[in-house]
Amino acid sequence: MTQRSLFVATAPLLFVVIWSTGWIVAKFASFDAEPLTFLVVRFLGALAVLVPLAVATGGAWPRGRTAVAHALISGVLLHGIYLGGVWWAIAHGVPAGLSAVIAALQPLMTAALAPLVSQERLGWRRTLGFVVGFVGIVVVVWPKLAGLSGPALADALVPLTVNVAAMAAVTAGTFWQKQFVPTGGLLPIAVVQYVGALLVAVPAALVLEHLHFDVGLRSLLTLGWSVLGLSIGAIALLLHLIRCGEVSRAAALIYLVPPTAALEAWFFFGETLGMVQVLGMVVTACGVALANRA
Repeated sequence: MTQRSLFVATAPLLFVVIWSTGWIVAKFASFDAEPLTFLVVRFLGALAVLVPLAVATGGAWPRGRTAVAHALISGVLLHGIYLGGVWWAIAHGVPAGLSAVIAALQPLMTAALAPLVSQERLGWRRTLGFVVGFVGIVVVVWPKLAGLSGPALADALVPLTVNVAAMAAVTAGTFWQKQFVPTGGLLPIAVVQYVGALLVAVPAALVLEHLHFDVGLRSLLTLGWSVLGLSIGAIALLLHLIRCGEVSRAAALIYLVPPTAALEAWFFFGETLGMVQVLGMVVTACGVALANRA
């Protein structure tokens, strides 16, 4: 097996593992910084790394106002609104388990829109895979939802709405990326996308937060992984998966993120993980396998 074929085979697994750490990073970051402020620093750090890499590798930059605008819009949707919305919602009362369920709605929304937006044919097997995967997600996070009382849910109404809007934004961003940014160097495109993300994150942080960020070993390690692992590594893998395959196949991988994050939360924070949740993870994996092999 060549290095390229090995990368193609392992890219989905790498994406799931790296992307799932975003939930852990969000919790670590909350100890030292406000969510939107942290994301602004993260996006700036990503640009500091990506710009010299993009120039050094000589990748194709978007040409013309239209191409640049499409890359900016995909950055606004995939990074600015999605990450900003999810992080802000969690920081303002949305339980991580409930946020995971909302995120798991993305593959269902993608599957519903794929035939209309990108003319993808799903078929009954892939549709069944999406449904099975969602059932598995509900099983995984249900214990976390059981303790959410009516008053707590009412207090989280606005953050919940923001969380749902963020999920819709990443769905739209996935289609936008596939439809309007199908070519060009991934590094130059990522640079333009993070500029778009900052166009959203900076004003939001200035209006909604006090720009609190405590600099220390924990915050610097969290920031380092956020930049190198998530903003560069995971996003590059996501763009690769979108470009090389159907958007519904790439979206189906999102089902594996909450169960993986639950395992990581058990390891890092000692959060409980019962046999029912493990069973839900197995069901989710089966649903994703069915959706991607159909």
